[in-house]
Amino acid sequence: MKYTLFFLLLFICMSCSKELDFENQSFEKTSSVDCTEKCPNIKIDIPVAENAATVSDSINNTVFKTVKSIVDFGDKPNESKNYEELAQSFIQNYEKIKRDFPRDHFGWEAKIEGEVKYRSENILNITINHYTFTGGAHGYAGLRSLIFDPKTGKKITNEKLFKNWNLFKALAETRFREKYKIPRDQSINSTGMFFENDVFQVAQNIFFTNEGIILHYNPYEIAAYVDGSRELLIKYEEADDYLIAK
Repeated sequence: MKYTLFFLLLFICMSCSKELDFENQSFEKTSSVDCTEKCPNIKIDIPVAENAATVSDSINNTVFKTVKSIVDFGDKPNESKNYEELAQSFIQNYEKIKRDFPRDHFGWEAKIEGEVKYRSENILNITINHYTFTGGAHGYAGLRSLIFDPKTGKKITNEKLFKNWNLFKALAETRFREKYKIPRDQSINSTGMFFENDVFQVAQNIFFTNEGIILHYNPYEIAAYVDGSRELLIKYEEADDYLIAK
């Protein structure tokens, strides 16, 4: 009886202590409505957290909501509860518009690729590379960064990454001006940038790498679409004085 109880407790402990892991899962849907080539299509390849149930659920929910916000083009709030439903919803929205405007010729496309880009004891950084086209002159491509506490699965906001947000913002502006040759005595938009209210802002998407942190500005965020994205690398030798953890 003692041995049975011992092994039962051991099994429970081993189950509870399973380490957080990820498996990439893929989802794809294609429309056949009025289509012979380059049919409207959506592909989602995303890392799904496993084990460590509470932590995994928190991470997976945040990642799913982010992907949902990227591909949701319906008039009504998207009711999808998983990636399979989300992909189907994207195609259904296209097919509805096609029925309403049968003479118009346009193709929709969505491609979402997620990756665990950086992982340490204190930081888990998931990158989402996305491209969507739903008509118009061109599609839209961008990168999203999701940063988590791997112990809790909770998303970490950019401000919580740093000991003093304002001091880091000042450093980032100095390095940004140096890289893009914007004189200190001129406004941040003096060379053609589009910062709101002509005030420098740290990028919404911050990525952790082995070399340092990258501030990534997607197209349209601070410059014209034709100018593409903007990036600034701040190496750890300098960033360590400001970061709470890495």
